[in-house]
Amino acid sequence: MIPEAGSADGTQTALSRVDVSPEAAAFLVELTAKHGPLMFHQSGGCCDGSSPMCYPVGFFRVGAVDVHLGDLHVEGLAPIEVFMSRSQFEYWKYTHLTIGVVPGRGAGFSVESPEGRRFLIRSRMLTDDELREFELV
Repeated sequence: MIPEAGSADGTQTALSRVDVSPEAAAFLVELTAKHGPLMFHQSGGCCDGSSPMCYPVGFFRVGAVDVHLGDLHVEGLAPIEVFMSRSQFEYWKYTHLTIGVVPGRGAGFSVESPEGRRFLIRSRMLTDDELREFELV
């Protein structure tokens, strides 16, 4: 069966390239209460390594060089958009990304930085069905 993505609350959503762990979803609820609606941009590995960077909506400007990977669906929150630069996407387009959270210091510009936890991504190769769905075969 094709994994249906983006639903930390167990509801089914459309097939997606991104998902969120239950722990990260709970943390996003906390962060949204402090900062308002959030979005992610997967860092390209410069100053903050390759961490998923979490920003209040409107704080980070996405443009034509960014790819919208999908939305995270967390119960009680508006969909949280996830982006990556088009050049980096070329390296990652055959993978599914799950945003999780672990103890540690977050990236300098990401909203979780002072919270003692940081976001990270776990990746897996897309299934054959997902490859077909995303028109990669």
